[in-house]
Formats: sequence, C-alpha cells, structure tokens
Amino acid sequence: MPDSMRMAASNVLVALAWTHFTLVMAELQGHLKATGEMSKEFVLITLSKLFTNYAPQCISFVWLTLAGLRSVVGWVRGGRTLRIACAVVKQLLEGVKVHLCSGKQCPWPAVEIEQIYKSLYQLLCSVLRNWQDCQEEKDKQAVLGAVATMMAVLLQEELLREHVWEQLLCLGHLYQEVQDTCMGTKSLNIFLEALEGVQSVIPRDKFLAITSAVFYQLSDNTKERSEADRAELTHCILLQARICPEETVLFLQSQLGADREAGCVAALGLLGALARSDEPVMTEKLPQVVEAVQCLCSDPRTQVRRAILHFIKDVLSANAQSCSAWDVVGHIFSEFSRTTGRRAAGDLSAQEAREEGALQELCVDILGSLDVSVRGMSKLLWPRLLLYVVPAQYTGMLIPVSRCVQALAEGGDPMVRELEELDPHFLSSMFQGPLLTPQTLLARLLVVAGSPFAGSELQAAALRLMQNLHSKIHRAVGAMWAAEIPLLLQCLEGKDESFPDSAEWEQRLLKFLRASLDTLEDEAWTKGLSCELSRWLSSSPSSSGEKSFLYKALGTVLGACKEVLHIQEKLLQHLEGANAEEPSEAQGMISLLSHAAESNFHTALDTLTMFASRLCKGQNGRISRRKKMELDSRRAQATRSALILAHGSLALRASKEQLLARLEGDIVGNILLLYSCSCRDLQNTLALLQSITDFSSAFQAVGDSACFNPSLKGKLLEILTELLKKYYLGTPVSPVPLKVVLALEQLSKLKPSLATKDMCDILILCCKTVVLHPSAEMMLKIRKSQQAAQYLQLLQTSLKALGRLMVVLLDTETSGFFQNIVHRSMSSDNMWERKRALQICSQLLAACEELRRGDACKHFGSLVGLLAPLTCDPMPTSRQLAVTCLSSLLRIQAKATNGGIETGDIGSLCEGLNDCSTVCQLRTSSKIARIVYRNFPLEHTIDFMMAIKDTFQKAKGMRVRAAGRWMITFLHMYGEDICRDVPLITYILRSCMSSPQRSMFTPFLSQALVILIRCHADVTINSFFPAALSPQTVRHEGE
Repeated sequence: MPDSMRMAASNVLVALAWTHFTLVMAELQGHLKATGEMSKEFVLITLSKLFTNYAPQCISFVWLTLAGLRSVVGWVRGGRTLRIACAVVKQLLEGVKVHLCSGKQCPWPAVEIEQIYKSLYQLLCSVLRNWQDCQEEKDKQAVLGAVATMMAVLLQEELLREHVWEQLLCLGHLYQEVQDTCMGTKSLNIFLEALEGVQSVIPRDKFLAITSAVFYQLSDNTKERSEADRAELTHCILLQARICPEETVLFLQSQLGADREAGCVAALGLLGALARSDEPVMTEKLPQVVEAVQCLCSDPRTQVRRAILHFIKDVLSANAQSCSAWDVVGHIFSEFSRTTGRRAAGDLSAQEAREEGALQELCVDILGSLDVSVRGMSKLLWPRLLLYVVPAQYTGMLIPVSRCVQALAEGGDPMVRELEELDPHFLSSMFQGPLLTPQTLLARLLVVAGSPFAGSELQAAALRLMQNLHSKIHRAVGAMWAAEIPLLLQCLEGKDESFPDSAEWEQRLLKFLRASLDTLEDEAWTKGLSCELSRWLSSSPSSSGEKSFLYKALGTVLGACKEVLHIQEKLLQHLEGANAEEPSEAQGMISLLSHAAESNFHTALDTLTMFASRLCKGQNGRISRRKKMELDSRRAQATRSALILAHGSLALRASKEQLLARLEGDIVGNILLLYSCSCRDLQNTLALLQSITDFSSAFQAVGDSACFNPSLKGKLLEILTELLKKYYLGTPVSPVPLKVVLALEQLSKLKPSLATKDMCDILILCCKTVVLHPSAEMMLKIRKSQQAAQYLQLLQTSLKALGRLMVVLLDTETSGFFQNIVHRSMSSDNMWERKRALQICSQLLAACEELRRGDACKHFGSLVGLLAPLTCDPMPTSRQLAVTCLSSLLRIQAKATNGGIETGDIGSLCEGLNDCSTVCQLRTSSKIARIVYRNFPLEHTIDFMMAIKDTFQKAKGMRVRAAGRWMITFLHMYGEDICRDVPLITYILRSCMSSPQRSMFTPFLSQALVILIRCHADVTINSFFPAALSPQTVRHEGE
C-alpha cells in the first residue's frame, strides 16, 4: 500500500476517534501485536496522532500501550519503525509524567500506578536489551532520548530508583555512542533535570560515570564543536553539579592535575562557569577551588594560562571574597609581564607571538572589566593596584588600572576606606617602603604621561591616576590638579587643537610639573622627587624613548630646588654618567642643564663650568699619559661638543641681568676654551656654530643698549671666516659653511657694527660658499643621498639667512655685492647657482623696498637685463623668482622717483610661465617685458644691453631666445628715443658677432639692426660698418 494511502487511512481513524475513541484505540492496541513492520509503523503513527489530539482519553490506555510497545521492541531492530516507536514512547510519557506529578488529581488508582511503573520498567529493560547496540546514528539518538525519558519518569517511584541506578551505566554507554553530542546531551539533560528534583542518595561511582562521559565530550579537542554544543555540554555539567556538588567539584579538581591539556582547560572553564552560577554550594567551595587552581600558576602551556585567566575573570565577577587565599590580581599582572618578556625575547614563532599577544589583551580586558561594586572587590584591589603602577613591565596595564582607581574614587576616597578595611601593618609596609613612595608614584606617572611612544590613551590613564591619587602623592596639589589635569586630558582627547606635536605636549606637561612644585613649597618633598627621577634616569637605557623626557623632568625639578649642593650633585652625577657619543644622551645633557637653569641659572652655569674644566685640564701643563688618552678619547670629544651646545642653550634661558653678567666671561669664554681643547672635527665645529648662533640671539634679546665686546666679536668673526675659507676650498656638501652663515647672521646684529670693508668681505665669501656651491654635478649626487632632504632644507635656511645678513649691509652700500656676486651668478651655466642667486636677489630687493633704499635703482638696467632671460629658465622656481625680483625692482624705482608705477597684472602672468609649452612661456615673458619697459629709465639702456650681450655670449636655449625677445621688444618701444646710445648699442651688437654661439642669436641681432636703421639710419650704419671702432670712439661720436 502506498504511503499516501496509509496516511489517509490513519487520518480517517483519527477523525473517527472523535466519536468512537475506545473502539479505535482498542483496534490499534490489537494491531501493535500483529506481525508486519509496515502495519506496526502505521499503528505507531496513528497512536502518535491520537496522543496529540486526544491526550486525556489516552490516559486510560497507558498500560495497554506500554505492553504493546514491548512487543514492538521485541522484534524491531532498527530503521524508521524504531525511531517512530521511540517518539511514541517519549510522547506518551510526557503525558504520563504530568499526571503522575499531579498528586490527588491523578486519574489512576495506586494499583494501576504501580502497574504502569512496572510496565514502564519492563519496557526500559526491553529497549536496553534489544536496542542498546543499534548501529545507525539516528537510531542511537532515538533510543537515547527514549531511555532518558523512561528513566526520568521511573525516578518518580521511590521503589524503582535502585533499578534506575543500575541502568545509569547503560545510559552513559548510550550517550557515548551518539555522534551528535548536542542532541545526545539534550536527551541526557531530560534525565538530569528530573534527577535534580529527587531527594535520594545517588551511587557516586555510577553518577561519576555520567559526569566523566560528558566531560570527555567537552574536552575532546579532536572534534570541532560549535558554541551551541559547548553551551549544552556546560549546562549538563552544571546540572550534575547541582545534583551532586561535592562529587562534581572534586571530579573537576582532579582533572586540573591531569596531563591532558584539553582536560585541564575544560575543567577550568567549568569551574569558572560554576563560580558564575552563584550556586550556594559553589560559593561555599569556591575558596577551596581557587586554591586548587592556584597550583597551576606556573604551568607553561598557553591554553592552560588562558583558561586560568578566564577562571579568574569568572571568579572576580561573582565573589571577590573567595580570592583572599590567592592574589589573583597579582597573577593577572604577572601573566601580563610574562607575556611581555616572552615577546620581547624575540624567539617565538608567528603563531606563538599571536597567542602571547592575545594573552596580554585578555589581561587588560579582565582588569578593565572589573566591577568594583562586586562583594569584596574594593578590598581586593585597593591599595594593591598601586603596587603595579610603578614597575615598567606593567606599563600596558595602566589604562585598566586607571579605570579601576577612578571607579574606587567615585565610590569615596579609598585613602579613607583603607584605614577601616585593611591591615594597618600592610598599609604601612607598602606606602612607606622603597617601592611605593609618593615621589616614586609621581615619577612613574610623569614618565608615562610624557612618553611620545605611549599613545594618548595610556598618557591619559597616567594623568587620571595622578588626579585620583593626588591625596596619596601630596594633598597640597588637589585643587590645582583638579583644574589643570582636565585641560591636559582635553589635549590628549583631541578637543584642543593647539598642540599638534609631541614637543609642545612635552612642554605643556613640564610646565604643569613646575607649577605643581611651586604649589607644594615643600623643599624636602621636591628633593625626594629629584632623587627618584635621578634613579629612573640612571637605570633607563639610552635607547628607551622615555629617557629624553626624564632628563627634562629632572632638570625642571632641580630648577624648583633651592639647595645649591643638591642641585650640583645631581647635575654632576648625570653629566659624568652620560655617554655623549650617543646623540640622545648628548641632547639629554643639554636639556638637563637648560631646564635646571630656569630658576637656578648661576648654579647650573657654575656646575657646567666646573665639569667643563675637567675636560680642559693639562693644556698648559704636564699631564699623565692615561689622562691625555682620556681627554683625547671619542667620548671626551663628544662631551665637549655637548657642553659647547649647553652653553648656548643656557644663554637662551638667561634673564637680561644674568646674561650681561655671565655671557662674555663665562659662557663665551668657556665655549672658546672647550673648542680650543677639542679636535675640531665636524661635530665640534657644528657645536661651536650653533652655540654662537644661540648666545648671539640671546644677546640681541637684551635690547639695543647692550654692546658686545669688540675684541671678542672680532675673534669670533675670525674663527667663522677661517671656517668659511676652509670649507669653501674643501668638501662643498658639508653643512659647516651653511651653519656659518646662520651664525654670522646673528653675530652681525650685535653692536658695535662691523666695518663696511669687513662686512663686504664676509658677504662675498658667504655668497661664494652658499650661492656658487655645490655644483650642478654635486647637487645631483646630493639629491640621491639619504641625507638629501636634511641638507637641502639646511641650504634653503642658509640662503634665507644670507639674505637677512645682507640687510645689515644696506646701512652702508650694496654696489659691490650686486656687481661681484649677483650679476655673475645669475648668468651662470649652473641652474642651481642661478636659482640660489635669484633667492638672494629677491630677499635683498625686498629689504631695499621695505627700508625705502634706492640702491638697487643704480643697477636697474643691468638687473632687468639679467632677469629677463631667467623668466624662461629651465627651472620653474627660477622663473617665478625672476618675476618676483622684477616686481620688487619696479616698486623700488617708483618710490625712488616719487612717480606712478604701471605694473599691469604681472601676478596673473606668472601662471603662463608655468606652462609646459615653450611658446607659451616666451609669449608670457614678452608680455612681462612690455610692463617692465613702461617704467624703464632710458639712462640705463647701455647697462641693459650689456647684460643682454652677456646672456648672448654665455647662455643657451630658451634663455637666449628670451633675451632676444626682450631686446627686440625694448627697441620697438624706445628705438626713436635712444639716439644718443645708438653708437654704443651698435658696437655691443657688433661685438656679439665674435661669439662662437652667434648662430643662436644672429636672427635677433639682424632684427635689432633693422629697427635701429629704421629709426636712426645714418648713425647706425656709420657705427656698425667701420672696420674697427673702439668703445671710446663710438661713445664720443654718439655724444
């Protein structure tokens, strides 16, 4: 019979049962014993439908149905019929269980109840006997579900419980055979949930067999399990723990010492889940469990370490009081330090490194997620957390530490609560010992807040700790910190955009430190802080990012101290201990001294002088060979360089009175002495130049009334001049000549002023060094070097400094400079030299314009003639600079003559010079020429033509074409007005014909002659065609 027909017949029977239920049920009970699998399947399906639709009426037939099911079990061995039979059993027993638990409302008399239990037990035995060894997975799952349901119902009858205990091992065996762990565990939980409500003594060994089976499934790492599977298995163990807490906890504890890693990890996870469950019995046993877990602290296995941390997290979220026997907070920090050390060792594989990193993140997460309101948490954390603020290996934990301390502080001042809750002896030993003094705490937090590598979040955590622990550090700073620290936090959180880099943040933090010390007015406390910072500085490696800040912080604190001997002691300690061969250490020495000099200038300078004298002894006397070797060592040379720089830095920090009193005799004298004792290598030379720049700048700030020692100034200028000559003849890529220009710029501003001749000589030498060098070939090499950006930036700075230095010369005379340097360099074949000359020229013309000096007007014609070809220079920057110079020159001319100026829109024409097309560049250049010529003084015509001739003879390419265009444009505009200059102009044009490059500009010469002949035919022909005419003769005839 087809399945559809059987289903239709089944539905007809179910419908018929509405009016003839007993008849239908009796017929079905009879068919349960009939032979033929298909008929039994039909009967079982129909019975299932009846149980669903007519549950109350089915109660009367429970005993008969159980008996009929026994017959089915007897001959069915597997397949669909088995699974349907098991489903019918579960469905039937769900209704039975409800009625058995209903008490007085139970529809069966006691005798019938007994009979039902007996039949059910017989069915259970039959199922286990016949179906225990079925092979198919679906069959195993169905049998396990049916057996668990039958055993759950049988538990209701006290007399049958012993029989149920006997079948526990069979239940465990069925569970182990099922492959789908999640489905099997759900079936097992049916029995366990029923067992939880039974008050009876359960056989320990058999119950542990169930526990062991479930635990094995949970800890079997050969199978991939979903989160749902693991959750179901964990729920199963928790059920067992509620039923037999003692046995379950002991079993899990026993697994902690197992060699199998997966078992240990699973046990830790289950114990943590039990801790979270907050069961009364677990709360009682938690201290015992915590002690057992503590024994695993030294286990090196990564998964075990992770599981221990998760267990701690679970315990702390439930009951922190249970951790009194084990410092779990300490273990979190120890584990963090352990992972940090392993990662720093660098011998881990990529996978191991990721695992250690994950452990670190877990440590941070655990501490960051602590709820301080949990019972016992406050006592557990405070003040132990402070023990982990100072050690450097716990730096990464400061963020969660800060959050915990802030949460504790929001619940009231922990410093008040601690006296009531904690052991006074513990507090005394911790806060008064060497590990955690107020100064130690502040020093550590300052270092983290000032570290450029810490990150803004960590820096903010350090500041919050300072604010919340202010009463522990010093009660006098409470109000000041409450106002200032939130402002610092705003900078870190991006709310204040006024501090774009770490240097400005560092300055703000040091200013905050100094203001805090001034608020304290506690000399002893300040000295203690300086000693602590000194200790940190001495133990910090040179490569650490925090050492630079430590030097500045210590200097700031020493600047607030008043005891001279203490300041000198600390300064000398670190000056002697620093290795100046390391650039960071040398800069640290300078920072230390300059910050200490803020309020203790004379003490800092005296200490510096004392230390410097040790490096200069023996220059005029006999010294031992060993001492000489020390003084000549690399370290001694580097130290001298650092001390030379330190003197300049101190000068910048000095007040007017301090500088006038100590500059010439002590600061400059010490600098020259140290330099004379040095090997005068590049490092020493650069240090000298920087210090001259610094103290000259400082002296200028004193005011116009101060005069520098003329002889001392002359000696310094002599040194700078010698350096210029030395490096001009030497390596052109050295930064020394560029630094000399910077030093000369500042030194030249000091009164009394230099003589004109001396200044001109220095300027010419500077220009030769900066403008003429490096060569084009050397520039190409420089641009390919690693230091290219640094050198090119220094070159630009020096060019600007040279421009400012030339402004000083404007008080005397500029003709020599324009004639000797600018003219020659702007017509050079080296495009880099032309660019540098244009930069100098533009600065000098801008200065002339600002000071309303007309000196440049004397060179108007020649400057226009030189600048005209450069409007089509190959370098775009040079083209723009040429136009800038022309614009300045026109404005100077207008001011000098008190006349109007017709510049047109030169600025907009500059864009045309940037065009890639040479035709467009030439067209734009010609437009600029017309604007310039509208304001051209004709008395400068010959100078203009001589400059054009110079271009014709020396230049190439576009510059020659531009020069020709400008010359033709000029002659077109003023050919009629230059009659007196025609003889000399024709001589200039004729002299160009002897140039080997005449083929490039001959068309322009021809066009120029045509224009001149058209305007002045006789003069032009008579001047140009004679065989030989001297310039003097031509000029005389023209007049």
